[in-house]
Amino acid sequence: MQLLPGSARTLMLSLSALLLLLCCATEAHNITSILAKNPEFSTFNHYLTVTHLANEINLRETITVCAVDNPGMSDLLAKGLSIYAIKNVLSLHILLDYFGAKKLHQITNGTALAATMYQATGSAPDPPASSTSLISKGASKILPSEEAEAPTPGPSEQNLTALMSAHGCKVFADTLVASDAQKTYEDNLEGGLTVFCPMDDVFKSFLPKYKNLTADGKLSLLLYHGIPVYQSLSLLKSSNGVMNTLATDGAKKYDFTVQNDGEVVTLKTKIVTARMTGTLLDEQPLGIFTIDKVLLPKELFKAEAPAPAPHRRLKPMLPLQRRALHRRQSPLRKLPTKIQRTKRLMITVPSDITAGDSLLYC
Repeated sequence: MQLLPGSARTLMLSLSALLLLLCCATEAHNITSILAKNPEFSTFNHYLTVTHLANEINLRETITVCAVDNPGMSDLLAKGLSIYAIKNVLSLHILLDYFGAKKLHQITNGTALAATMYQATGSAPDPPASSTSLISKGASKILPSEEAEAPTPGPSEQNLTALMSAHGCKVFADTLVASDAQKTYEDNLEGGLTVFCPMDDVFKSFLPKYKNLTADGKLSLLLYHGIPVYQSLSLLKSSNGVMNTLATDGAKKYDFTVQNDGEVVTLKTKIVTARMTGTLLDEQPLGIFTIDKVLLPKELFKAEAPAPAPHRRLKPMLPLQRRALHRRQSPLRKLPTKIQRTKRLMITVPSDITAGDSLLYC
């Protein structure tokens, strides 16, 4: 951690340098722990956690954080911005490059442009003119941006099902609207929600099976596609493990396993494995991601038995093969009995033997 000369309200935390020390210990940096050692940045640290920017920072390998001190944060909070606008402003203070003291002193003409987290989150306007920060060696105020401070509607203020309907998940959204599950989804928006939405063609082909479920089964299946916490795409790509769903209730586990392989994220139940195919919304506290299969919980469905191996058709035998088989199966091929080995005998019975006498033959 370095305090740069002439910076009264910003502190440059060079996390890349920390990575060089921590890589051997196989530990990741933790911006919250670093800032906790400096109480003058406690407000900034708090809002990094509230906006989930801390998680995004910790996942980056090369990053520089311009931490705003408590008086600077007081000026920002005095503007009465929503939590989403505050996140946008703080995102401008997270640089997606490494700026150490040496690099800052080498800045030409005292200023340089740098890509920021504001651009990476997708919240920046198009074209993202304000998604880069003008870094000055003598900066002493919070980085200004009218676009970042503009009123930003929170995901909870948006129509969840309308958002899904407009982006290829209309069949799932319509089914949700016709069910009591919609209220459960809406009740979880404020506290955090992640939705995995099957695409239209996928859920449409599943509808016959859905209609055969009981009322409770239909409700559980729809709730099974939601997680009662916000999981960003970057978090899903970096975590593996079992996750509870909106359908989880005591003994009824209704969970599935998240697995990732590089950029590919899969959701694995005991019945099926679905792959994430796109992002409809990834903005705290709501994430909506499309998947290529309907998630089937083991509580409602049984795994299909493996198909039997195909029957092998025997090739017709050639005449020579049939004769060879016949010889192997013929009784004449058995070991010869004693009678078969005995030559023909000529037996002469004496004329004086009567009918009551016995004849012993060996």
